[in-house]
Amino acid sequence: MYELDWSSIPGALPFLWAGMKVTLKITATAMLAGIAWGTLLAVMRFSSNRLLSWFAAGYVNLFRSIPLIMVLLWFFLIVPAFLEGLFNTPRSSDTRLTSALVAFALFQAAYYAEIIRAGIQSVPSGQASASLALGMTYGQAMRLVILPQAFRNMTPLLLTQTVILFQDTCLVHVSALADFFGVAYKVGDRDGRLVELLLFAGAVYFAVSYLASFLVKRYQGRLAT
Repeated sequence: MYELDWSSIPGALPFLWAGMKVTLKITATAMLAGIAWGTLLAVMRFSSNRLLSWFAAGYVNLFRSIPLIMVLLWFFLIVPAFLEGLFNTPRSSDTRLTSALVAFALFQAAYYAEIIRAGIQSVPSGQASASLALGMTYGQAMRLVILPQAFRNMTPLLLTQTVILFQDTCLVHVSALADFFGVAYKVGDRDGRLVELLLFAGAVYFAVSYLASFLVKRYQGRLAT
């Protein structure tokens, strides 16, 4: 009968913390870049230019129809090869990290775009009409009037999607990147304590995600009052 032995975890904590920093870097970068690109996509969905509107809709539908792990594998194969050919640089952990950041940002942008589009639609149409009546251009009305209100309405959903993003970062192990999950797996495999390290990693993911979700709910409750 297998007996759990947690003695290898204290010695692995420095390595796990280094992996957690990689995970948090991917999460923060993908969140910021994804929201920025997702905002542009959402605005393009409302554009009177059919080409922009179709491009944004096609982009969102494409990435929302493809499993994330496939996107990560594509970028793991494409981005390092592109950088290697363009700058004649060998593949390294830096290029793997770059490919992961690009993949997550572009993938998450499709989901952020839909949240932002819903946030824009939640703003009364009279706000846009009043802004145009005051002499604002469409871009000014969107930037100064519509988007600030929309972001206030959709902030809890954006944060919830970021919690999901944090959980999904464990998939970067397919590119052998030393994120938190990847480090836990390697250390557990090395020490013959894979079950213990994966259970510990799962507990950490649960604790971080639960705490983040709790704070989002508190923030949402404050917005509702």
